[in-house]
Amino acid sequence: MARFFKKKDASLGQDPGSLVFIGKRKMDQAKIRMIDYDGENLREFELEDIAPALALRTKETFTWLNLYGLHDTAMIREIGNAFDLHPLVLEDILNTGQRPKMEDYDQYLYFVLKMLRYDQETGTIQSEQLSMVLGTSFLITFQERPGDVFEPVRDRLRKHKGRIRVAGLDYLAYALLDTIVDNYIFIIERIGEQIENIEDEILDSPDREILEKINTYKREMNYLRKSIRPAREFILHLSKIESPLIGETTLPFLKDLLDLATQAVEVTDTYREMLSDHLNIYHTGISDRLNEVMKVLTMFSAIFIPLTFIAGIYGTNFDYLPELHYRYSYFIFWGVLLVVAGVMIRFFKRRKWL
Repeated sequence: MARFFKKKDASLGQDPGSLVFIGKRKMDQAKIRMIDYDGENLREFELEDIAPALALRTKETFTWLNLYGLHDTAMIREIGNAFDLHPLVLEDILNTGQRPKMEDYDQYLYFVLKMLRYDQETGTIQSEQLSMVLGTSFLITFQERPGDVFEPVRDRLRKHKGRIRVAGLDYLAYALLDTIVDNYIFIIERIGEQIENIEDEILDSPDREILEKINTYKREMNYLRKSIRPAREFILHLSKIESPLIGETTLPFLKDLLDLATQAVEVTDTYREMLSDHLNIYHTGISDRLNEVMKVLTMFSAIFIPLTFIAGIYGTNFDYLPELHYRYSYFIFWGVLLVVAGVMIRFFKRRKWL
């Protein structure tokens, strides 16, 4: 399936808000993981259906529901009905090719962005769409598969580290977004180290393998930029939003997150420009090598042109050639050739052509 754009064949002709999964199925059976907590207690368990979570909505606790497996449209519909989610939100959740964005539905906020993973073996970036619904007493996250970068946040919840257990769900949403952006920075650093090392390889041996590396990194940085730049836009919007769902105490953290996202965008652009410079250096190196080859070939041609002229005259079939029967004519002929070649080489060196 295309990485930069998801095909929407299954949704062609459907009504807006139709629940059609667009993407690649990444697990067999959908799962729900729930963490319910307050300043004193925390409960964490997996659910087979949404009913236990509904019972907790009336309590004065914070509930984080994490759904794995977007292919289960029936479960998505059930969650949508239980939490009064708009059909267009459910449609966006099921479309894994969504552009990162934020939408305000008054009763809740909807976020969508990409979680990225860097595959060291293949040197490629793998993405997973994360949708997030922030309400007054619940936070729901929708993922394509198990495994994410949120384990440090869960660990902070379990161990009651910092203010996360008492700061509200808006702060929990910030913590999740902060972890995702931190992971962006981590991936950029990993790829950036390799990009910076390419320059020395280009100068040493600009071969075909180096060109393939440059093109691979350019493709991955473009893919990274496609995810990070719109994420920064929605974080900017979120940091300025006036909503009762985002407390005044959380806004400074969102502004700090905006700085981090801006840094990620700037560094990504810097590495993209660096790769363009590397590509120019590669082509310049290839041109220089070709020029050196042409220089040597031209030198040999220039030297052998007069020698060929002399040999052509000396080898003509005249009956009355003065040196024809002279005993040392052959050696004199070679001497003349060597002297002419030596004079030309010395002339080239004095002109700094060699």
